[in-house]
Amino acid sequence: MSLRRRLSNSFTLLLALTVVAPFDFAGASMPRRGAGKPGRAGLRSFVENEVLVKYRSSVADEASEGAVLSRHGASRVRAVRGGMGGKNRAARIRIEDGMSVDAKMAELRADPDVAEVQPNFVYHLLQTPNDPKYGQLWGLKNSAQTVSGGSYATSNPGTAGKDMNLEGAWDLITDCSSALVAVIDTGINYNHEELKANLWDGGAAYPNHGYNFVDDNNNPMDLNGHGTHVASTIGAAGNNGVGTTGVCWKSTLMALRVLDATGSGTTADIVDAINFAVAHGVKVMNMSLGQSAADTALENALQSASNAGAVIVVAAGNDGANNDAATTPTYPCNSKAANLVCVAALDQSYKLASFSNYGATSVDVGAPGTNILSGYTGAETVITDNFHSGANLNWTSSGGGWAYGTRNLSSGGVSSSYDMLLNPSNWDGSTKTYANNLDARVYKSFNLAGFDAVQFGVGAFVDIANGDSVSIASATNGGDPFVAGTLIDQFSGSTGGSSTYLSYDLGNCRVSSCSIGFRLKSDATSSAGSYGMGMYAFSVTGLTLNTNSYQVLDGTSMATPHVTGLAAMLFAYNPSFTAADVVNAIKSGGTAQTALSGKTTSGKSANAYGSLTFIAAPSGVKAVAN
Repeated sequence: MSLRRRLSNSFTLLLALTVVAPFDFAGASMPRRGAGKPGRAGLRSFVENEVLVKYRSSVADEASEGAVLSRHGASRVRAVRGGMGGKNRAARIRIEDGMSVDAKMAELRADPDVAEVQPNFVYHLLQTPNDPKYGQLWGLKNSAQTVSGGSYATSNPGTAGKDMNLEGAWDLITDCSSALVAVIDTGINYNHEELKANLWDGGAAYPNHGYNFVDDNNNPMDLNGHGTHVASTIGAAGNNGVGTTGVCWKSTLMALRVLDATGSGTTADIVDAINFAVAHGVKVMNMSLGQSAADTALENALQSASNAGAVIVVAAGNDGANNDAATTPTYPCNSKAANLVCVAALDQSYKLASFSNYGATSVDVGAPGTNILSGYTGAETVITDNFHSGANLNWTSSGGGWAYGTRNLSSGGVSSSYDMLLNPSNWDGSTKTYANNLDARVYKSFNLAGFDAVQFGVGAFVDIANGDSVSIASATNGGDPFVAGTLIDQFSGSTGGSSTYLSYDLGNCRVSSCSIGFRLKSDATSSAGSYGMGMYAFSVTGLTLNTNSYQVLDGTSMATPHVTGLAAMLFAYNPSFTAADVVNAIKSGGTAQTALSGKTTSGKSANAYGSLTFIAAPSGVKAVAN
């Protein structure tokens, strides 16, 4: 298989949590509102059909008070204990004649027996969760805190107030469980302390809260960590005194595993997952994944999901590129599905993250995407290998060609020296060619026993002629994996003078002596003009599942679930909303950001409180001349 073709057609994860109204006793006019209409943060600001009255000294007993109330079509609910300041009588009264609170207050103020009148204001809990790691979730509440363990140094700490405005939204709603959310990703650790109470009940058919399309079974356990991180940002249990909190404190999350332990998956599995989600009534889908080629099958599935009333929230991508450009699109961000929202990543000062894609016509909003702390599927052990002991190759080799060497590699204009595994031994990536008639093998054994999942990765420059090939294999009994092992991959082609990162699932090699090997095989035809292979930064990562891991990650993958949580919140808060209503509220209720002007369709960052209180302008209104 062509290396370029294999790399371009694989989907991968995109990785890179007061007083309601002012008092004015003397005569301020209250806005006219009906019962249940929102005041601040969408909450009712005063009790309908009631006011508080402070009488003048002329009203000294119940009889004189009764006369006043009779004149004004009102009745006393009860006296205000201790009055409303001073010694005069005061009472909570009920409006009996149908007048509005505003009109009744105006009427009472004109009465010489009334000293003061005001609404019976409603106060609310100013909710913040008691989860111990909440202070690190800058995307939910930015206090200019420094996020511990963050790898994105810019704007850490950031700017206070640059966040999703969740605390205002939580005064309105914290329970999004009525809106089913599908996390189409690497799966979810359904035993995690933050998620086990917030998962979809799939009944006997789907006892583990979803489906595994990678292995075609009903166990969507996350063997990567990405899906659990995403799910926890959406809906980690909030205010439970444990770990973090999600955008939604209560949620219903469906785990749909379409990406393997390395974070890669296929069109077929993703389309199946989308259709599964639609069939089971999902309202919101999170897709923190992408690739660069137009995909008709995926587009059709997204269009069908959108037409079925689902909101699809997707990641913009992590190439720092313009998705509007014909040469750098990202799918599904560039899908034309009507109810799809594509999300860019913002840093802790709400600047566009350096890695984030953008697009004035393809990307819709920005959301927090750097140094995001969230739940993780388990603990990782990383085994690195620098290919040498002293000056000598410490991998077993046969057939010639393979060697250890150091080379200066440049990234972003900065050159650094790297330990590399090379074929030919004098590899320079541009002038030296590998030999003809090669069967060159190199391998090494690692102890991978006891892990729940294992993957390995390596940076690679590849330039292999047609007819020649590179193979990668593993074996559970040590030794040469090309004799009695499992072929993992085989390819030819070129990475075009740049490196790529190759990663593979070693789930079938979790033993004490797992050998991993590379093989360069060439025929008799001259390989002139093909420069072989140079590898660096080799590592094996073993995962041990647990129920209480957390990790800080960057990426548009991390920005996306912030908006997914908001979409679920909007559906739960407004049960009559259509998908189009939710999308409109997300885009229109956001906050304008200079960094997103000309970079997104809205020019805004997602704002939970702003979206929940956004009221769309009426359509179809016509002026009629009398």
